[in-house]
Amino acid sequence: MKFTYVLPLVGLTTAFVLPEQQVFNELAVESHRSAHSAFDQLPSKDHVVHQVEHSFEKLAGKFDKAVKCSKHALDSAIDYAADTGNDVTERVQKTGFDAASWIDSTAHLGSNGHHHHEPNQTLYQLISTSKYTTKLAAAINEYPDLVVLLNGTIANYTVFAPVDSAFDKIPDKAPKPSKEFLKKVLLYHVSPEFYPAGKVLVTHTVPTALTVDTVGIGPQRVSTNIGLKGLTVNFYSRIIAIDIFGTNGVIHGIDSLLVPPPNVVDIIQFLPGEFSTLELGLTKTGLIPVINDTSAHIGGTVFAPSNFAFQKLGPKINGFLFSSYGQKYLKALLSYHVVANQTLYSDAYYAVDSVENTDIPKGVFHIDLPTLLADKSLSVNVARYGRIIVIRINAFSQVTIEDGIAADGVIQVVSDVLIPPKRIDRMEQHYRGEELTVEDLQERLEPFVENVEL
Repeated sequence: MKFTYVLPLVGLTTAFVLPEQQVFNELAVESHRSAHSAFDQLPSKDHVVHQVEHSFEKLAGKFDKAVKCSKHALDSAIDYAADTGNDVTERVQKTGFDAASWIDSTAHLGSNGHHHHEPNQTLYQLISTSKYTTKLAAAINEYPDLVVLLNGTIANYTVFAPVDSAFDKIPDKAPKPSKEFLKKVLLYHVSPEFYPAGKVLVTHTVPTALTVDTVGIGPQRVSTNIGLKGLTVNFYSRIIAIDIFGTNGVIHGIDSLLVPPPNVVDIIQFLPGEFSTLELGLTKTGLIPVINDTSAHIGGTVFAPSNFAFQKLGPKINGFLFSSYGQKYLKALLSYHVVANQTLYSDAYYAVDSVENTDIPKGVFHIDLPTLLADKSLSVNVARYGRIIVIRINAFSQVTIEDGIAADGVIQVVSDVLIPPKRIDRMEQHYRGEELTVEDLQERLEPFVENVEL
C-alpha cells in the first residue's frame, strides 16, 4: 500500500501538510480554490465562536447520554456522528471563517466543561475492539511496542484514529510501504499529550510521538484547522468523532490517514500556484540546496512570500531582481526570509541549542530570529488569544497562512516580501510598506551583496 489522498485546498489555506516525497507519485491533489467573494459573505467572529462552542456542547451532551448505555464508547461515538450527520463538522463548515481577518481579536474558545462517563478501557482496547477501527488495530498489532504504549499509563495520550474507510482511500495497486515507514505513520497519529476537543479547538499544532532528527529537538507536529471543511487535522483529514475517553487518554476519529510531511523545498515546489515566483528565485540564487541540506542545519523557519506578495513589489523591482545583474540582490533578499536551526510554529518554538522546546504562551510572545543574511534578524511578535493567533514580522508584514509543517521545519506564508532595514544616523529604519524604488532596494541590500556568490 502506498498512502494516497485527495487534499482539498480551501481558498488561500493551502494544504501544506503533504505526504513525504516517497509517496508524491501517488498523491492526487484536488484544488477547491474559492472566489474572494465567498469570504466576503462569511459570518462575524462572535457568531462563529458561538456556533463552534454551541456545536461542541450539543454534541458532547448527547454523546454522554449515548455512551452511558453503550458497551463500546468508540463505536457509539462514530455511530452517533453518522446518525446525526456529523453535527460538529457541519456546523463549523456552515460557519467557516478566516481567522486572519480578525487580527485584533481577543476571542477565546474554552473547553466545553462536560464531565464524561468513567472510562474502563485503555486506548488500545478501545481501538482493537471497535468495529470501525479494525484496520488501524491490525496495523498497530504489527508493533508490540505500540501496543504497550497505547496500553500504558505513563501519560495521557491523544490518538487521531483513522476509521476503516480512511484506509479504503489507498489504491488497491499501490505498493506496500516498508514496515519502518508504516510505524512512522502510526506514531504520527499519536500525541504524548492530552488534547480533548476543547483543547484542540484552541490549538494550532499538536506534538506527536514521531521524532525526527531534521526538525530540531522537539517532536514532529500536526496542525489543526477550522475551515470550510469543518474541524480538520493537517487541513485534509476531517475529525468525525470527538472525546472518546480511555483510562489513559482520548481518541478523536478522523476520516483520512495522516502522513508525515516532506521537506520545505518539496512543499514550495509542489504548490506553484502560491510559490512559483519564490521557487524561481530560490533556484536562480542557488538557495534551494542550502535550505535542503539538513546536515548543515537542524530545523528552520522559512517566511515564504506568495506570488501575490511579489506582485506587490511592482514590475520594475521584480524585473531588476530577476535580471542577471539583480540576482545577487535577489539572493540577499531571499536569504532574509530563511531562519536556520530555529523552528517557529504559531504556538510552539524549537531551537537547536535549547534543552527543551517551548510552548508559546497566551498573550504576546516576542523573538528575534537570525536569518541567513549576515547578521540580520527578523523581529517577530506572536499575539495569541485562544485560537486566534496573529504573527507580525518587523511590526509590519503579517503571516497570512500559518504552520506549513515540514519534515525539516515550518513554512509561514507572509503578506509581503520582507525588506531589510536601512541605517539612518546609526539607527535602523524598518520598511513599513512605503513606496519602494529599485534604487531604495539596492541601497538596503548593497551592504550584503559584495561577497555574494551565485
